[in-house]
Amino acid sequence: MGLSRPFVLLLLTLPLLLVACRDEQAGPRPRAQKLPTAEQLQPRTLDAVPGDLTFRSGATFGGGAVVYLGSRMTPAQAAPGQQVMLSHYFQALRQVPPGYGFFVHIVDPSTGQMIMNADHEFQNGLAPLGTWPVGKIVEDTHALQLPQVAARVVLGFWRGDERLPVDDPRAQDGQNRMMGPELGGKTPDLPEYKVARAKKPPVIDGALDDEAWKQAAPVLLRGSFDGRPVALRTEARLIYDDANLYVSFDAEDPDIWGTLLKRDDPIYEQEVVEIFLDANADGKTYNELQVSPHNVLFDAYFPARRQGMDTSWDSGMKTAVKVKGTIDNPSDRDERWTVELQIPFARLAEVPSVPPKKGDRWRFNLYRLEHLGRTSVEGQSFSPVFVGDFHALPRFGWLTFD
Repeated sequence: MGLSRPFVLLLLTLPLLLVACRDEQAGPRPRAQKLPTAEQLQPRTLDAVPGDLTFRSGATFGGGAVVYLGSRMTPAQAAPGQQVMLSHYFQALRQVPPGYGFFVHIVDPSTGQMIMNADHEFQNGLAPLGTWPVGKIVEDTHALQLPQVAARVVLGFWRGDERLPVDDPRAQDGQNRMMGPELGGKTPDLPEYKVARAKKPPVIDGALDDEAWKQAAPVLLRGSFDGRPVALRTEARLIYDDANLYVSFDAEDPDIWGTLLKRDDPIYEQEVVEIFLDANADGKTYNELQVSPHNVLFDAYFPARRQGMDTSWDSGMKTAVKVKGTIDNPSDRDERWTVELQIPFARLAEVPSVPPKKGDRWRFNLYRLEHLGRTSVEGQSFSPVFVGDFHALPRFGWLTFD
């Protein structure tokens, strides 16, 4: 899960997520279709703003050239997962430059991370920005399925690698994305795992037959995007002693494989189990630790979310893997692979106390990446992150030392 991971791999098995788009600054890819002539470009206009807007703005783009009047959601009260119609209202106050596309992003309100890309052509391509008559109100309407979690609409105009500037910094997110209406349901509460102190630490051999694991509470990983049931079962357990945190994974897998065999190879691009640890729960500094079926390790330190990844940091962890099957042989059916990790507290970033005190609370998440049939990727997690990024620190769960 390092910086080079293509986020879209996490989403291949998930419906209704990011539609095709070059990046967050770009709009939809052009389609092979006959373009309208200048005479056909006749924007639908209104003389007045509808009185039933569910969100009102008034903020402007481009030095006062365009005002965003607000938006309307129909129906105004809708449940998460329900399809609604979103209408957005703008007015050109003077002639505006041509060549800008329209973008609509649905983002996490606290982090700005993309939940859904709703980019589309304004009025289905009949009303690009440069064609708007000065003084008239233009309306764009599109369908949207409400996300399952709290979300926000941000919108604006793009051309190449730039966005039309938002004039008031308070009306945008720092990336020239105008703040629009809030959507969706209440984000689910963060899950908590109470980690017990081991009477006797496990032997790190990958077998999971130590008495210590019997006193550790089991937890099943779920779909990382939305908590849905997963195709292949993964059970994890955690325990600790004065010196170490111990983690085990039991991963059902009919085809166990991996081609990356060197320490700190990008094993996050293949099959892997992972733990992320934010020991002081500051939402900034954290560690990422991974193990592949070949018992290849990846460990990194981050001073901030996805910034300054340091793979020279050595966790000092000890790991072991047992494979029930024949690794790297797709011609037969395997059963599972089991993993044990022994992670020294003293090597982790910003640990409040070593050993942890009873009642100490860290932020953490557990993950698994499984390549189903080696074609599609299933992301699993302890705490669903609701975005296509395992580094979504605000969605890390709680690790409470018992």
